[in-house]
Parts: sequence; structure tokens; C-alpha cells
Amino acid sequence: MSESLATGKPVTTVKCVVWDLDNTLWKGTLLEGDDVVIDDGVRETIVALDSRGILQAVASKNDHGPAWERLEALGVAEYFVAARIGWGPKSSSVREIADELKFAHHTIAFVDDQPAERAEVGYHLPEVRCYPAESIPGLLALPEYTPATVTVDSRRRREMYQANVRRQAEQESFDGPSEEFLRSLDLVMEISRATAGDLSRMEELTLRTSQMNATGVHYSDADLRALLDDARHEVLAVTMSDRFGSHGAVGVVLLETGPAVWHLKLLATSCRVVSFGAGATVLNWLVDEAATAGAHLVADFRPTARNRIMEVAYRFAGFSDEHCACVAGLPQSESAETQRLHITPAPRPAPGTMQLTAVRLATT
Repeated sequence: MSESLATGKPVTTVKCVVWDLDNTLWKGTLLEGDDVVIDDGVRETIVALDSRGILQAVASKNDHGPAWERLEALGVAEYFVAARIGWGPKSSSVREIADELKFAHHTIAFVDDQPAERAEVGYHLPEVRCYPAESIPGLLALPEYTPATVTVDSRRRREMYQANVRRQAEQESFDGPSEEFLRSLDLVMEISRATAGDLSRMEELTLRTSQMNATGVHYSDADLRALLDDARHEVLAVTMSDRFGSHGAVGVVLLETGPAVWHLKLLATSCRVVSFGAGATVLNWLVDEAATAGAHLVADFRPTARNRIMEVAYRFAGFSDEHCACVAGLPQSESAETQRLHITPAPRPAPGTMQLTAVRLATT
């Protein structure tokens, strides 16, 4: 069991497992000349965690070169999205990994055979969940390693993170305006009507996305399925890709359409694509579609502790607090904190930094 998980609260799913190497991930001590090997059970655990969308990293006191070469020779190096192999405190290594991945400490797990190392991490990072090496055979059965749903995007989460590392490295070396860099990525966005198979990822987006969620409301699979079956509503899935690979599903739009007014009930986009202008692209497309339909567009916005950036996106797209009679015709919001932002749409140009393929909502 976790040595730092001692509350009666619902268990949060682990997002990243940080592995020690010697006598934990592999048998033996590399610097003592042991011919270190990985047990089949450990290998199966690594593969299974990856298939569940749980990222993995390494924090080991070793010489980096030989240790990483051994991981490659053992055929598991590709499973690790981050590695801190050196001689500093393990707590510093785990903290750096969490910062690199932008994960909260309570979503990180640390596995090490040494009680002193686990204690050191637990002391400096009390929210990190620490596990002894002997717990490895039972990890996969624990609730914190069992996501409620495993989507297509979950299964390729590690590949998407690794592609993002390559993407960021190229951006850092790119000599030119940021807009030129975005064009160099060959970005493609697709906005399509969601299918029943998309709903688990749509639910995950409404649950996990906080900074770029316009209302902070979580829509369950059942909620989304009901809207999918309602002819008045559009449930739209937003996906993106570029020359480095797929970003997967990056956004969800919940829209109620009518002859005179369209009601944007939710826009949520992944924080991973904020810098690519994903939210602005979706909003401009919606405004253009509403203009074609001759309808006003009203968007729900409920401020939270983290979604200020989404309000900025709405305002920048032209939404305002201006009074319009069309707002009075909408059902009253369930939350007194929800604002109704309004825009009288006018045609918008196609995005300049990406190719957009989208379903037509307006009928002409």
C-alpha cells in the first residue's frame, strides 16, 4: 500500500509513476557490476500502466549514461517520458519531474526499495504517494492505478507527451516569429459531430480541463449521451494533429441551436494546445457559422479560480456583456454565477496558422 495515502477521501488516479532502478525496476545494482534484469512481472506492470494512460519516469542514483543505456538494452526506455538519473536527493528529482510534466504532487507515485529514500521523498513532498518495491506485483489492482475509463487518447498519452517534447525542442531552436513557427508545424484541426465512441474522452475533457473550461461544469457520459440524442443540441469534438503527431481530442463544444440565437453552453479545450490558438480558432469558426445562419451567439461563462484565460479568449473574440433581447429568451442558468456573453456575429476569415476542417452547422 501507499505509505503517504492515508485519508478517507476518494482516491485520485495516479498520473505518473516515478521508478527507482536498482533493486526496484530491475534486479541488482548496476554500479556494482551486476547483470541487472527486469522481472517479467515488472515488465508487464510497465506495459499495463502505459496502456492505461499513466505516464512513467525514472528517479535513480546512478551514472546517467550507463543507466539509460541499460534501459534501452532491456527494451523499456521508450516507456519513460522523463528521467532524473544522478546523485542528488530523490525528492528533488521527483519534484523536477512533476514540474516538467505540470502534474500536481498528489498525482505522482514514487516506487523505491529503500525505506530511507521513500521517507526522504515523503518528508519533502508529502502529497507524493510512496510505495515499496515489494508492492509492485499488486499495483495494477489498486484503485489509484485504475482509471474509470481508458480512451484511445489515454492509451497513446505517452506518445503524445514524447511528441510534445520534440515539438518544444524545435520551438526553442526556431529563429523567427511565433506565427511562422506555428505555420511550420502543419497544424490541422478537425471539428466534427461527436459519436457515442467519443463520449468518454469528451467527459474526460470536461473533468480534467480547468484553465480552458468556460464554466467549470463536469458533464458525465450520461449527460453527453442525452445531448447527443437531442436534435436541438450539437455535441462537437475537436481534434488536432501536426507533423510531429496527433494531439488527440483537444476540445469539446456543447451548443444549442435555434433560428434566432445559438447558445454556447460549454467550450473546453486542452491546456496543451492553448499556445496554438485552438480556443480562438474554435470561437472564430462558431462566430462565422452563426453569422452564416443569421443567428446571434450567446456563450455561458462562469468564472472559477483557474479559468481567467478562457474569459480573455471570449472577450478577444468579441463577446461582451452588451444587453440583447435574445438573451431573455434563453432558459435561466442553473448557477447565479454564470454570465451570458453576447455577440452579433459577422463573417470571420479562415485561420492563418492551421488547416481547419469542420462540419457545417449553418444551413443556407
